[in-house]
Amino acid sequence: MSKKEYKLSEIAEFIDSKVIGNSDAVVDNLSSLENATSRCLSFLANTKYTKHLNRSSACAVIVHKSFKIQDDRNYLLSDDPYLAYAKISSFFKQDNFEIENKNIHPSAVISNTSSIGNNVSIGANVVIGPNCVIEDQVVIKANCSIVQDVMIGKNSIIHNGSILGSDGFGYAPSDNGYVKIEQLGKLIIGSNVEIGAACTIDRGALSDTEIHDGVKLDNQVHIAHNVILGENSAIAASCAIAGSTVIGKNFQMGGLSGVLGHLSVCDNVAVGAHTLITKDIKKPGNYVGIMPAQDHKDWAKSSVFIKKRGT
Repeated sequence: MSKKEYKLSEIAEFIDSKVIGNSDAVVDNLSSLENATSRCLSFLANTKYTKHLNRSSACAVIVHKSFKIQDDRNYLLSDDPYLAYAKISSFFKQDNFEIENKNIHPSAVISNTSSIGNNVSIGANVVIGPNCVIEDQVVIKANCSIVQDVMIGKNSIIHNGSILGSDGFGYAPSDNGYVKIEQLGKLIIGSNVEIGAACTIDRGALSDTEIHDGVKLDNQVHIAHNVILGENSAIAASCAIAGSTVIGKNFQMGGLSGVLGHLSVCDNVAVGAHTLITKDIKKPGNYVGIMPAQDHKDWAKSSVFIKKRGT
């Protein structure tokens, strides 16, 4: 398989940037500043990595248009270098991976009550249970289970080992133990959603669990039954959202965070890593509840102090 090669002028046109230097220079790879070779395109989106620039062998670097150029390297000036990097990454995706996944693997099991759209890729050992709808251009990677009553919108990607549409955690206590509540709702996943590896999302108990358009989930995220997650939200690894919580648009959640059940969170909220949301959030903003690790006795004293300051 031959490598893909692009002139800087071609890349600049695609990402709406301006070339400083040799616009005919050719790159065939995308790399970090530290690991770049003379045929690589790199980017500088965070100023703390400026220290790597002088030592980098990159052929060209995408930088912000306000960047002060002080050498004769090739640059591409951009309004948003990180967004430009994201867009150009598709240029260097290997064709063999795409070809392998433009099919339904023979080991996949698909219920005859489910429907599969056009140009759908279904990997090895995938199980798609009853009453599911998989729309066009969806990619479901190996070892996923789409349990039942799940709809996945167009151009969405489900990474390896995720389980969608499983039973929610619903039981009624009785004198003889817990009585299972059958989960009768659906799981509705919008378009352009990406779900990381080993995620679990429950279908609804009565009404539906909803993951709206453009949502991005990292690996090992759990979303419980009847959660509504607003469009263009992004959740980092190992987070959990408890049942029946309704979350607005553009929600951002740092790793190892949680949201308790039956809450309401407005649009444009960001939650820091290791934060637990325990009550409704009605005002957009950044919310964090991180404490440094300390001896248990010291933590007990600190918690008393924090509680007194909050009253």
